[in-house]
Amino acid sequence: MSSINNRNRKGLLASQRGIALITAIMACVILFALAVLIIYLSTGDLRVSSRTVGDKKAGSAAESGVHQLVRHFDPDHSTWDPDDADSIYGKKIQVDAESDSSSSFEIGPPARPKSGIYFRHIAGYDITGGKGWGMTNYESVVTGQNDHYSTETTITTGIGYGPVKTDTILE
Repeated sequence: MSSINNRNRKGLLASQRGIALITAIMACVILFALAVLIIYLSTGDLRVSSRTVGDKKAGSAAESGVHQLVRHFDPDHSTWDPDDADSIYGKKIQVDAESDSSSSFEIGPPARPKSGIYFRHIAGYDITGGKGWGMTNYESVVTGQNDHYSTETTITTGIGYGPVKTDTILE
């Protein structure tokens, strides 16, 4: 009878070792899956952060382009030629070569607005009467780019130029 009990004990021990091995393997698989998930989530946050930084740099470059557009705007159509060396239109211009050489902007040539009005009357500009004054409206597309992050931001800018006599507009 004692030989039967020994056999059962050995059988129990053998089956318990198998369950322990399977449990250990399952625990390793679960820990490995958790490690992969943590690494994936943390690198995903880095990718989102990188994209956000790139978008901010491209937006800042576009703002610099809008500033240059407003500062150097001339309503004379002959200054809008991108092939002209002095023109600011149609050229890729770096924002700051020393601190961030990968950010640049490009200003599209001004044009009449696609929607809305081209000329606006300015009421009350001249109190002597009989003279009409107004403002001409233009639209230009400014694109900011950051080559390091491969991002791009486009801003459509409306510009009002005036005061302009209405009789010169109607000629």
